[in-house]
Amino acid sequence: MPGIITVGLDGTDHSLAAADWAAAEAVRRGARLRLVHAWIWRPLDVPVAADEAVQRRWAAEVLREAADRVTAGFPGLSVTREILAAETVPALLSAAAAADLLVLGSRGHGTLLGYLLGSVGLQVLRQTGTPVVLVRSPRPDAAEQPRDEVVVGVQDALESDPVLAFAFAAAAAQGVGLRAVRAWNIPPVLVWGGEAMRAADDAGGLEPLERKRLADAVRPWRERFPQVKVVEHVEMGGAGQVLLAGSARARLLVVGRRSPGRHDLRRIGAVAHAALHHAPCPVAVVPHA
Repeated sequence: MPGIITVGLDGTDHSLAAADWAAAEAVRRGARLRLVHAWIWRPLDVPVAADEAVQRRWAAEVLREAADRVTAGFPGLSVTREILAAETVPALLSAAAAADLLVLGSRGHGTLLGYLLGSVGLQVLRQTGTPVVLVRSPRPDAAEQPRDEVVVGVQDALESDPVLAFAFAAAAAQGVGLRAVRAWNIPPVLVWGGEAMRAADDAGGLEPLERKRLADAVRPWRERFPQVKVVEHVEMGGAGQVLLAGSARARLLVVGRRSPGRHDLRRIGAVAHAALHHAPCPVAVVPHA
C-alpha cells in the first residue's frame, strides 16, 4: 500500500513551496499526497469575514490553489484535499499521526525560532512522533548552489537509527549521495573514565575513535542501501556548527529529535534548533526511537 505524505497549508507562499517539495517527494516514493487546511468558523467583528460561507470558500480556495499547482506539475500524482474542522495544532497532529511524513512551510531566516517557524509549526514539531520536513520559499541565490547530497547528523548510534533510516531512504529516492556528519569534542575530565580511555587507545586516539563510532552507526545502512554513495565526515566542534558547515551541498538536511515526553514539550534540541534557523535547504526533523 502506498504511503501518505501530508502537507499542512495556510495560504502562504511558504506553504505552497512545501506543497511543491512534498509533491516531488511523493512521486519519488510512489506515495499519495494529502493536502490539508485546518479551519473552524470563528465569527469576527468584520462583517464580510463573519460570514461562514465566505470563510469556508477561502479555506477551500487555499486547498484548490495548491492542488491545481501540484497536479499541473505532476499529472500522475494521487492528490486528495481536506478541510480539517478543528483547531490548527490538534488537526495537524492528528493528520501527522495518519501519515508517513508531514510537510510544513517555514517562514525563513529569523532571529527567534518561534518567528522562524510560526507558533503552529513549532508546536506541531515539538509534539508529533512523525517525521516533519520544514520547507521555505527558495532564496534568489538558491539556483546558484549545487545541491546534490542528503546530509544527516549522527550522534548517539542507537538513537540515530530512525534518523539514518530516513536519510538513506531519502538519498536513495532522490538518487543522490549521503553525507553523514559527526561532531566531537574533548570530553570533560569527570566523564572520561578508564573504559573510555581504553577505547580511545584501542582506536588510536579520540578522533579515530569518533570515526569508528560513525562508521559503526552507518555500516548497517550502507548494506541496506548499497546504491547510495556515502561520505563520512567527522570534525571537532559544536554539533550544530559542524553540521551546518558540512551542509553546503545539501538538498535536504536530516536531524534527530528525542520523542516528546511529558516534561520536554518545549524542547527540540540544540542541533535541530540550529538547523531550522540557518540551513539553506529543507530540514527533516526525525524523532528518535
